[in-house]
Amino acid sequence: MGKRIIQQARGKGSLTYRVRKKAFNKKIAYPPVEAQGEAEIIAIIHSAAHSAPLMKVQIKNKTFYNAAFNGAFVGQKISINTSPGEGNILPLNKIPPGTHIFNIEKNPGDGGKMMRTAGSSAILSKKLENTEVTVTMPNKKVVTLNENCRATIGRIAGDGRVAKPFVTAGKKYYKMKAKSKLWPRTSAVKANAVDHPFGSGRGKRVKQKIAKRNAPPGRKVGHVRPRRTGCRK
Repeated sequence: MGKRIIQQARGKGSLTYRVRKKAFNKKIAYPPVEAQGEAEIIAIIHSAAHSAPLMKVQIKNKTFYNAAFNGAFVGQKISINTSPGEGNILPLNKIPPGTHIFNIEKNPGDGGKMMRTAGSSAILSKKLENTEVTVTMPNKKVVTLNENCRATIGRIAGDGRVAKPFVTAGKKYYKMKAKSKLWPRTSAVKANAVDHPFGSGRGKRVKQKIAKRNAPPGRKVGHVRPRRTGCRK
């Protein structure tokens, strides 16, 4: 007898696939756009939902959380919207080209959406003639952003996190559970034919992966109503 596939089981919201909300009680963000001056790091904390340590920053009577940079310590002073420096938060048009940056905003004022994992950073490439700047990602991809988008100068702490192995499956289990990640992930073609639409791959010749938009959860697997498939020529 077949059983529910993962998409169906997660949708039911059982204890196995329930989000650990307590892990997500700290959100990385920036202060309001008009905030300016000197801020202080009042705490460096561990968050189960983030791969990097977080620093709690206070400016005047407001506090916010940001990913900690290499060398950050409690009591350290950083500046916001004033001058370049390690850990300072500035718009991209005030940051010199060639500087390592992280927690970059996609749109001005959104609080930072890119480069937030441990040990990561991007490089501010150049400033264009219009109101845009280019940023080079670690995979060499170049992204064009508005010059008023903010970023933090430096590299996120926690580099080398992936170099240390989990060693045991139990450690990996609890780490994934804390982040509410699906683990272990089982390949669909390795399932039996009664357990998944792609099951019993017969030499891994997978069935057609195009699913209709209005397909039920048990059939909505693979490509959901794609505009096109295959390699672009």
